Amino acid sequence: MNSRTLPASPGRTLVIWTPEDKAFWAAEGEAVAKINLWISVPALFLAFAIWQVWSVVAVTLPSLGFRYSTNQLFWLAAAPALSGATLRIFYSFMVPLVGGRRWTAISTATLLIPAIGIGFAVQDNTTSYPTMLVLALLCGLGGGNFSSSMANISFFFPKERKGSALGVNAGLGNLGVSVVQFLSPLVVTAGLFGIFGGDPQTIVKQGETFPTWTQNAAFIWVPWIGITSLAAWFGMNDLASARASFADQAAIFRRGDNWMMCLLYLGTFGSFIGYAAGFPLLIKAEFPGVNPLAYAWLGPLVGAVVRPFGGWLADRNGGARVTLWNFVVMALAVGGVLLFLPSGPLGGSFAGFFLSFLVLFFTTGIGNGSTFRMIPVIFQTLAQQRIDRRDPAGAERAAREGNTEAAATLGFTAAMAAYGGFFIPKSYGSSISLTGGPEAALYVFIAFYLLCIAVTWWRYARANAPMPC
Repeated sequence: MNSRTLPASPGRTLVIWTPEDKAFWAAEGEAVAKINLWISVPALFLAFAIWQVWSVVAVTLPSLGFRYSTNQLFWLAAAPALSGATLRIFYSFMVPLVGGRRWTAISTATLLIPAIGIGFAVQDNTTSYPTMLVLALLCGLGGGNFSSSMANISFFFPKERKGSALGVNAGLGNLGVSVVQFLSPLVVTAGLFGIFGGDPQTIVKQGETFPTWTQNAAFIWVPWIGITSLAAWFGMNDLASARASFADQAAIFRRGDNWMMCLLYLGTFGSFIGYAAGFPLLIKAEFPGVNPLAYAWLGPLVGAVVRPFGGWLADRNGGARVTLWNFVVMALAVGGVLLFLPSGPLGGSFAGFFLSFLVLFFTTGIGNGSTFRMIPVIFQTLAQQRIDRRDPAGAERAAREGNTEAAATLGFTAAMAAYGGFFIPKSYGSSISLTGGPEAALYVFIAFYLLCIAVTWWRYARANAPMPC
């Protein structure tokens, strides 16, 4: 056994972790990092599935006899993002305080609370709206996990591999959004859990009556949550070098780049999670003759699959350059959505509307990867700028401080960005309620992307930019 680390056994902390040391990385670091990454991925996948389960359940409630208004349904789809974003603020700082292994296992296990609660609540169409709203807010436990997961994985990989590793973790984790929208309509068609899953409900389609087990949309995740929680507890590692106090991490609040990256990540990930949450309901509102659950899952699938490519592309070409042009395409894609709405100049085309959204989801995935590639580079550069070159220990201290601040910023920007999951579907609902259509909300999104383009160009992408990355 190498004397530089403790064995990667259950409950053990790796005392020395130096991924920038190429010999250490080749000898043992890479293998341990990959184990932690490949346990982190399913944990994050399940977190996203629970976080976004309401994007499916909210669409089906009226057919089950729940008498909620359209605005109330948009609230149920948006509420998990509101609570998830708020929890992310706290989760951002938990890995250095508690340890990545412990926190991944604990935070994954908490997903059992909303999964089981929703499964029972949807079986009774007299369940009150406040009860449903509380369950929707509890799904934010899944949203919070992203911040701690990304912060944890960032500690395991060297700088030149962070973009790709974070892209894999987030990209495959984000697949939970697409899978929950694709799988839910399938699993509700049969009593998969027998007497343990409860009785079916009855829905009527085109004059015909069908049994449905809506509770399966939540119950299907319960056994996997339990298995993954145990895998995290017994298979992952804590890093002694990742330990830091809240005061150490709170230094990010004094860094202007932290706040600028919050803005940019709100434009990428906030768009991804917001569009995913509101897409089924928007399709239903604008194209009532289309089954939203037959198409909505494809958007998040595209965004999740391309995220690792966004990180890889940024590793090769620079995060700022990729992010800048990505926002340009996002603004144009929203213009395409406006063009193909029923109220648009073409009189409504679902094919054009859907393809425009697929482009939007594609760009959110690329931008998610590129912005997260920017953050470690920015904070390592800032740390190096603060060291005294005459101090032989300065480089090592700067690397440690840069990693700590980068991890905290990854988590905190993810917290701020998650509010997009609330504001986008809620903006749709408010715009439809006030003006009769979603156009006002979409014009606001275009203006926001133009702001992101300006910030990216000025601070990071132009010639002689203050912080090129």
